[in-house]
Amino acid sequence: MMIKLMATRRVLMLFLVLAVLRQKAHGTEIINGKKVPDRMMRYVASVQNDRGQHVCGGFLISEDFVVTAAHCNNNTPTSVVLGTHNLKKVDDGTMRYNVTPCKHPDFKDVKTGNDIMLLKLSKKVKLNKKVQSIQIPKGEMKVKDEAKCLVVGWGSTRYRGKTSNELEMAEVTITSLKECKTTWKSLKLDLPSNVICAGGDNAKTGFCKGDSGGPLVCGGTAVGIVSFSGECITDIPNVYTDVSKYVSWIKKIRKRKQC
Repeated sequence: MMIKLMATRRVLMLFLVLAVLRQKAHGTEIINGKKVPDRMMRYVASVQNDRGQHVCGGFLISEDFVVTAAHCNNNTPTSVVLGTHNLKKVDDGTMRYNVTPCKHPDFKDVKTGNDIMLLKLSKKVKLNKKVQSIQIPKGEMKVKDEAKCLVVGWGSTRYRGKTSNELEMAEVTITSLKECKTTWKSLKLDLPSNVICAGGDNAKTGFCKGDSGGPLVCGGTAVGIVSFSGECITDIPNVYTDVSKYVSWIKKIRKRKQC
């Protein structure tokens, strides 16, 4: 009976995982998170469409570039909002910046990796107490297994819950890549290259439905970009793009100031 129940559960998990991988990105959902204090994380950006709707997260790395996930391009982002944690308090004149998407040339879908995109801002941001940039790795690096990091985003706190206008954060634990690959392999998915995993093993925190494009922050550095998850199933590790593997590409785009 136990074997039968476990097999049934695996089938259900596989169905849910495949369902989320077919979905387009839509907002962020931090599980068991807490409100981000106004003085913190002033680098987080809301990536929005031409109707001014939040579709993904992102993070500011310089005066003129925001990093997000490549799959967020499915939602046709046209602008980013910076300088507020509350999406009901947006001043379009000072907080909204039009963007040009620079999607990684090798991105096809989240299942094959390279889920990273730069958004070139139409004008430079003035860095101050309300808007700040965050550092990214200087080169390839490995985040230690079991390290405690933060994932950040706007949205609901449970699967299919209502989205929130308040920015939230949650602490997550880095999972070994070997363990992560084994778990996803059991769900018939070979993890793409250049990823970081966090959570799983009945974790109580993390993201749900994608938390698209938001940062994974370890020790004050944005080391990962939210890519995909197991649709709120807490024993499946969340998957992030490993920013350190794309430093050369980021530098090239930033140097020439265009895609």
